[in-house]
Amino acid sequence: MSEVIDSDGWIDARLQRLLGGDELAALRKRLRRRFERAPNDTPIEYIRINGLTEKEHAALASLLGRPQRYANSLQIDVSLVDTALQRAGIASSLCGALEQLDGPIANLAAERLREEHFWSRVIEGCTHPDLADFLRAPEGPRLLKRLTGQDSQDSRAIDLCRGAECVLSRLPEKGIARSQLAAEVLGNAHALDNGEPVATIVLAVRRRLARQPGDDETIDLTAEPQQVASEQPIRDIWARAGVLVNELARPALFLNVPIDASESNSWHDGEPSYRSLRVLLRSPPSWHVAGRKVFVCENPNILAIAADHWGRDCAPLICTDGMPAAAQQCLLSQLALGGARLLYHGDFDWPGLRIGNYVMREFGAEPWRFDVTDYIAAVRAVSNSGHHLQGKTTEAVWDTALASAMQQHQLAIAEEAVAPSLLRDLDGRLT
Repeated sequence: MSEVIDSDGWIDARLQRLLGGDELAALRKRLRRRFERAPNDTPIEYIRINGLTEKEHAALASLLGRPQRYANSLQIDVSLVDTALQRAGIASSLCGALEQLDGPIANLAAERLREEHFWSRVIEGCTHPDLADFLRAPEGPRLLKRLTGQDSQDSRAIDLCRGAECVLSRLPEKGIARSQLAAEVLGNAHALDNGEPVATIVLAVRRRLARQPGDDETIDLTAEPQQVASEQPIRDIWARAGVLVNELARPALFLNVPIDASESNSWHDGEPSYRSLRVLLRSPPSWHVAGRKVFVCENPNILAIAADHWGRDCAPLICTDGMPAAAQQCLLSQLALGGARLLYHGDFDWPGLRIGNYVMREFGAEPWRFDVTDYIAAVRAVSNSGHHLQGKTTEAVWDTALASAMQQHQLAIAEEAVAPSLLRDLDGRLT
């Protein structure tokens, strides 16, 4: 009698004849699946296999000692098969025989239990509540598995969590450079660069904290790196945490926004001015805006037109320059916290409505000549200068009728086309 399996990996020839070979590979796969899905620590008593081929039925009948009369289904008494294989010295059990032929069979229930215990230990070891909440959500373990590129039980996952926890405990900062934060906390100035594992976890946690229902303006930082189309949303998330990444990019543009009289005004009244994210975070002005209207436009041309028309007499006006980037968000946040009444206007198109939703939701702005009545009036006044609406329809959170009217007329109207009506509101002598 040959050995069941020797040190060189040879399998008993009788087992090969019973269940081996390519013709029975599908049957073995189905049997393995039943063992994989078995409840943890619960033996399988019976297995029913349907849709059998003649050769598959013959193989199972041989194992059970039954007549070879073909039927397309068969119920296997697992304990009888186990006993028969043991007595013949072929294998310790049916499960053992399948493992000899095709490798180890994982018990999915046991694996799930081990994974639950692992994540429980990781979460229990977290002292930062936001990271612990992230790990309790489905995307947390999913992201960690992708970042480690290994089994979740590996200590690499724990090390990444500890690094992220150290960074999160420092946030929010007040204008520290990302490289400096990385060097101080992680000992490597590049450890928080885009795509680095700890940076990815920190960004995912911070984004989850800021996520709002229906939020579709920011990227999914748990996605594969090649799916991240722009670095701008990443800079914005860092900026909201007081961390500077390319802090001189896309400075905030504004006109006649007053500061406290005790501070020197370094920009000229009546002329457009810029402030970088670096300055806004490190040396924030004392904005003198409590209870005052501050108008917000989407396009820089509107601010230039207002400066030309009103000069020093223009009401306070700032520009988002499209979807607000880090510097624009910082300025809007400072003005809102300073008690300003923010009034927003943008393009009458779908991106314009998305920007409006964001500004009103995040900074408590109100619509400024930006509802369905204003759109209809603009259509009548400037229909020859409009263009066809394109892109995905967006509902305006401030006016449920606006999107329907825009769909009906299918006309997009740029902000510049309605500049005369906006200029009337920007007479600073009346505000």
